[in-house]
Amino acid sequence: MKFGAVKLDHAVGKVLGHNISGPDGKRLFRKGRPLSAEDVEALARLGRETVYVAELSADDIDENSAALRIAQASAGDNVRVTKPTTGRSNLHAETLGVLRIDIGRLSQVNLLDAVTLATVEANSVVRPKQMVATLKMISYGVSENIVREAERIGQAETINHSGGMQTPIVRIEPLLPKKVGMILSGSPSAADRIVKGFEKAMRTRLEAWGSSLDEVKFIPLEDVTGELNLANEIEEMIEREIDMIILAGETAIMDRHDIAPRAVERAGGRVTCFGAPVDPGNLLMLARHDSTGRSVQIVGTPGCARSPKKNIVDLVIPRILVGDYLTKMDIVNMGMGGMLEDVPERGRARKLN
Repeated sequence: MKFGAVKLDHAVGKVLGHNISGPDGKRLFRKGRPLSAEDVEALARLGRETVYVAELSADDIDENSAALRIAQASAGDNVRVTKPTTGRSNLHAETLGVLRIDIGRLSQVNLLDAVTLATVEANSVVRPKQMVATLKMISYGVSENIVREAERIGQAETINHSGGMQTPIVRIEPLLPKKVGMILSGSPSAADRIVKGFEKAMRTRLEAWGSSLDEVKFIPLEDVTGELNLANEIEEMIEREIDMIILAGETAIMDRHDIAPRAVERAGGRVTCFGAPVDPGNLLMLARHDSTGRSVQIVGTPGCARSPKKNIVDLVIPRILVGDYLTKMDIVNMGMGGMLEDVPERGRARKLN
């Protein structure tokens, strides 16, 4: 594509490069407009002798056609591509789900001249009709070779988080209904306060993610029998085919060998991660139970889970609901951007005097 100034008598059919205002200061012609003979006459009456234009070569693709082709190549399951305008095509969610982004190939597309593809945060929960990405062409036209390379990158097969083959750069994993159980623990005298604090917040979250809080149990922790009772309740929930278990209590899990992790192991599970570089949410525990022929993930939540504001459970639980088996490295990678807005439920404000 050529871009530069031309005499008016050579401007017909070319694409106007810049906005042009009339004598009253109002915009007369918008950039990107193919200039007609009448347009050129109007510019001549303004006293213009030259105008900046873009001229597409024989092998160039106009901005809208290029945007549509690249957006369609980048969009996968449950993503709808909009009709392009001014070189922009948007990608919208068609279902409630978790947004998957192939970050490596996203960067490859953005390295191409005149192509930009921006998305919302990977692994975030998105809702139907929400815009999840936008493809914008920088130039009025781009070579066919660049468009084809972007299509090749968009359609390349890679291995996704679950080990299967993934073609699109942007796709949405649907959040399907799951049965979740929550086991709370603490001082018997504080049972009502503990249940009230955690149940409402977690029920609201789970329902917003398309799942349900099917069971809420309270286990008093007064002596060593509390650990055994907690382990028994974990086993019983698994036998009742609960899909995921949430553990929370009067006091967050304070050590890898605290009551909750020991109870998980006593029940036949194993702890996969303790601690997270996310605040609020540092005192996270993740575990899984695989001994019944199916895998049930167990999330030990800090006290911040009582808050409706974004915290560690908002980053972890939706991914578990769509089938991710989170590893220690998955949690470690949450450190960049892991400092979230502080919440009073943490018990101690982040700011120190």
